[in-house]
Amino acid sequence: MNKFSSFAEFYPYYLSEHQNPACRALHYTGSTLVIAVLLYALVTQQWAWLWLLPVIGYGFAWVGHFAFEHNKPATFQYPFYSLAADWVMLKDFLTGQLKHKLPAKSA
Repeated sequence: MNKFSSFAEFYPYYLSEHQNPACRALHYTGSTLVIAVLLYALVTQQWAWLWLLPVIGYGFAWVGHFAFEHNKPATFQYPFYSLAADWVMLKDFLTGQLKHKLPAKSA
C-alpha cells in the first residue's frame, strides 16, 4: 500500500478500494446507523449504547470488504484517513458527486 501525505492523495485510493456497490451500500448503512444510535444515546442519555458505534460502523464496512470487495480495509493501515473518507464518501453519495469521483472500473 502506498504512503499518503494528505487526505487529498488518500481519497482517490480509498474510492478505488470501494468499487463494489454492495460494499459501498454496507458502508452507508453502517454510517447511517452510527448517526441513529449516537442521536438515540444523546437524546435518551443512555450512554451504554455508545459502545456499539465502532461495532456498527466498522462491522458493516468490513463485511462489505471481505464478502464483496475481497480486499483488506484501509482502516488497518490508515485509520484516521479511512474514517474521514467514509464520511466524505457518504456525503459524496448523498449529494450525487460520487459517480464523478469513482475511478473507471477495469475490465
